[in-house]
Amino acid sequence: MPFEDLSSFIDALRESGELLEFREPVSVDQEIACAADRVSKLPGGGKALLFHRPVGPDGREYNAPVLINALGSVKRLSMVCGVNDFDGLTQRLGGLLETLQTPRKTLIEKFEVLPTLKELAGFFPKYVKKAPCQEVVQTGDAIDLDAIPILKTWPEDGGRFVTFPLVFTESPKDDKRNCGMYRIQQYDKRTTGFHVHTHHTAAEHMREAVAKGEKKLPAAIAIGGAPAITFSAVVPLPPGLDEMILAGFLQGKPVKMVPCKTVPLHVPASADYVIEGWIHIDELRREGPFGDHTGFYSLADDYPVFHVSAITCRRKPTYFATVVGPPPQEDAWMAQAIERLFLPLMQQTIPEVIDYRLPFSGVAHNLMLVKIHKSYPGQARKVAHAIWGLGQAMFTKTIVVIDQHGPDVHDEAAVAKHVLGGLHAENSFEFVLGPTETLDHATRALHFGSKVCIDATGPMPGDVGTDTQGTGVLGIRPDQHGGADVPVRASQPALPESPDIRNSWPVGELVTVVEIEKTKGHQPRELANAIFEQAGDSALPLVVFLPAGLVKQGDLPMLAWATLANIDPERDLIFDEKPVQENGRWRLQRHPRHIAVDATKKDARDGFQRDWPEMQLHPPEVLRRVQALLESKGIQMPTDFLA
Repeated sequence: MPFEDLSSFIDALRESGELLEFREPVSVDQEIACAADRVSKLPGGGKALLFHRPVGPDGREYNAPVLINALGSVKRLSMVCGVNDFDGLTQRLGGLLETLQTPRKTLIEKFEVLPTLKELAGFFPKYVKKAPCQEVVQTGDAIDLDAIPILKTWPEDGGRFVTFPLVFTESPKDDKRNCGMYRIQQYDKRTTGFHVHTHHTAAEHMREAVAKGEKKLPAAIAIGGAPAITFSAVVPLPPGLDEMILAGFLQGKPVKMVPCKTVPLHVPASADYVIEGWIHIDELRREGPFGDHTGFYSLADDYPVFHVSAITCRRKPTYFATVVGPPPQEDAWMAQAIERLFLPLMQQTIPEVIDYRLPFSGVAHNLMLVKIHKSYPGQARKVAHAIWGLGQAMFTKTIVVIDQHGPDVHDEAAVAKHVLGGLHAENSFEFVLGPTETLDHATRALHFGSKVCIDATGPMPGDVGTDTQGTGVLGIRPDQHGGADVPVRASQPALPESPDIRNSWPVGELVTVVEIEKTKGHQPRELANAIFEQAGDSALPLVVFLPAGLVKQGDLPMLAWATLANIDPERDLIFDEKPVQENGRWRLQRHPRHIAVDATKKDARDGFQRDWPEMQLHPPEVLRRVQALLESKGIQMPTDFLA
């Protein structure tokens, strides 16, 4: 059943028991976001939340309700996409993207794609002259962003941010439209920030405008409307494919588009709000900080200013919002849907791929688990390099590759045991340098750093570190283990005496976490070397150094999240290396089972020249109010809710 607007979607959520409604006043200053954050961490993503009486910090009550966490579950997002579950996305949409991306050379091949193109043509946008999103029009002195219940989501945010914006721009070169999702910070009644990263399409449109001698670029920010449009805006589509076509395909009918009132753009007719205006490319203003999807604040920086020329809306709009932060959040479910959507496309490009997984702890770009059918040496590394060449997958910090004998990639605990049990310092790691996600705070430089492939496939003749029979360092052959866990012979390490070690705890036999209060540069490396020396030739579990108190003891998903977030892999993986002479040449040889990870905060003492952000945390007073609010609705939160 297609949802033409938020109202029909809300009705469906209510009827299906997927909506929790609040009719008491709740503040847009952190309280709504905190409630959504905590509910999203319930099993399965919790329910969608509708706040009928949002209020500002001054007690002012807004005239529009706030809908949040609406896309934060398999069931709700599947409803939006017209499928029963995320595997249905693979079947329904994955094949479509694969067809569109496959080159057609012969006449027969071109004829074969005609039925798909004909079907797709039925979902091209439909242009109309009147629309619900323009029932109310504000221009000139009537423009007032303060009248919209824009949220402040975290205490250290630089202000209020539109978090589900559908940002429309067009190329000054060829007029091709783009709909992206870039956070929008409100400055005052008539101006906002325009936060785009260098690889975003809107940034390219600004560069094209500058090349033509223009200093302004028109933009329109739509909020709400048909929920399929919001999901389509976050899907990293192949170049040239209009997000509105995908949205039309999802909702089973074309997206209606209407001309803006003050800028030469079109926006979805179903939107609840539209903010029209001009990006002043040369006018820069400090934007941020912002509690981001990484779980850390993205730091303040200078971005272009967006000047509002009109605000249009429905007579009875609903403000559509999300909150991002330490996983899992609403965006984790969208990332999982996108994962299923792009599986056929990945398999078309890399045929040996059986399946892949983006764990929540990797916040979309820090970790990918890939299962392949291995048939030749070095294939895992080939696959990793191919993935780094696939669009936004180039930002993937850690790619773990297992073979057909390994566990299901969706069984993350089994994969972790399989991989950690077989880690080998000499043979498991392939490091590369390249572009990185702008929001990755741990990279050695902004937009640039290292990435790693962990080859956890079974050895075969010709693989690095194997003999001619394909026997690996642990004496295991792929046809012998049959997918069973690779054994590890390791003992818990003896830790050096140091007042800076505040706590340590094991994760089974495979990992030891050491929490430290860092007092000098490169301290984890110094401690790791002491641990290695004490162990002699004995195998050790993976030793992970973390800032004291960053994660709760035993919280394995957050341990994985913090470790992945805080490393530049080549710099921060620590090996026990000794010089050896081979064939008349010296090289550093690594002890196979002495591996540590420095996941601590880096600063100038470590040669790190950028600021390091803080983790997002709700203030205790906000948590207490939200706990009382949720418990009044019968939602019993975990005993550590206030932590």
